[in-house]
Amino acid sequence: MTSIDPSRLVAEDLTLGYGDRIVVENLDLQVHTGVVTTIIGPNGCGKSTLLRALGRLLKPKSGKVILDGKAISSMRTKDVARVLGMLPQAPTAPEGLTVGDLVSRGRHPHQSWIRQWSSDDESEVANALELTGVGDLADRPVDELSGGQRQRAWISMALAQGTDILLLDEPTTYLDLAHSVEVLDLVDRMHEDMGRTVIMVLHDLNLAVRYSDQLIVMSQGKIVESGRPQDVISEQLLLDVFGLEATVIEDPVSDRPLIVPIGTRHVYGAVGGPQKSAAHSVAAPQSTN
Repeated sequence: MTSIDPSRLVAEDLTLGYGDRIVVENLDLQVHTGVVTTIIGPNGCGKSTLLRALGRLLKPKSGKVILDGKAISSMRTKDVARVLGMLPQAPTAPEGLTVGDLVSRGRHPHQSWIRQWSSDDESEVANALELTGVGDLADRPVDELSGGQRQRAWISMALAQGTDILLLDEPTTYLDLAHSVEVLDLVDRMHEDMGRTVIMVLHDLNLAVRYSDQLIVMSQGKIVESGRPQDVISEQLLLDVFGLEATVIEDPVSDRPLIVPIGTRHVYGAVGGPQKSAAHSVAAPQSTN
């Protein structure tokens, strides 16, 4: 069982928005250290906005984010980048930038005029490339990679940054299911084998449940529920927050909750759920013989 240490990343009375539009209001949050936390919620509820504020990419309208006991707004950019890495949604690299050069940029927070590129940096980059399985792509331009390869290259850069805390905004965006699982397996290894604290935003609820130790459920700019997936996910919560009518069963692979949307497509006459109406039935074509 994963132990939960005192929080290193905290939001206090946080209000966030863009211009006059308020997206998140008076939000308090303590991110558990040493676990994978995933923020879920319907579109437009403030998930990515919250993550951007936690990563100091968005200045709060009021309230503050605290990292290791200090207001993150008062810290030097390099000091933040040595502790906290942020991978935004669908990041883009300059045209022609190779995977090796991209991953090397993860070492920039550790450089200074008295500490230039070193063998330690070289080793960190090589390890990151190997761990993410993109070592053989080091000389390839990032913009020529497939979606799954590109995401692994960006995660490799975040890994080379050597931070204890990783913020990942939709790391499975535009990926098919196989590549989504591949990327989340990589995130899981970073957490389990390297002790990284990970905070993600995901849209796929079943993947969020499978790969998270903690869930934060948001609706209309507020946190409405948080805790272990087993304690959070329920049919009533799915209906109230997502407007989703679903059945929740035990996942035979992970023993976590598995969400089965009900919708209108059912086995005709199935027990335990709405039956398919005649309007949804398609008559078999008649033989002309």
